[in-house]
Amino acid sequence: MISRPGLTRERLLALFVLGILLFTPPFLGIFNIPDRIVGIPTMYLYLFAAWMLLILLLALVIERSDAEDNPAGMPELPGVSVGTADDKTGP
Repeated sequence: MISRPGLTRERLLALFVLGILLFTPPFLGIFNIPDRIVGIPTMYLYLFAAWMLLILLLALVIERSDAEDNPAGMPELPGVSVGTADDKTGP
C-alpha cells in the first residue's frame, strides 16, 4: 500500500477538529438533560464515551502510521543495526 506523505498529519488534524467539535458547549448542550442511562447521567456518559472514542481513534491512527513506516514489524532502535551473531566489530 502506498502512503501519502503527510497522511498521518492530516488524520491527526482531523481528530483534533473532531475533539473540538465534540466538546464545544453547543454540542454538549444536546446531552445536558436530566435523564439517566443505566443510572449514569447522560452528560457524564457522553463525556466519557467521546473521550474514549478520541483515544481509540488516536491509537488507531498512530499504530497505522507506525505500521506503514516500518512494514517488517521490527521496531527501529537508534544506533542498533540488525545483523547475525557472527557480525562482530571491534578488536
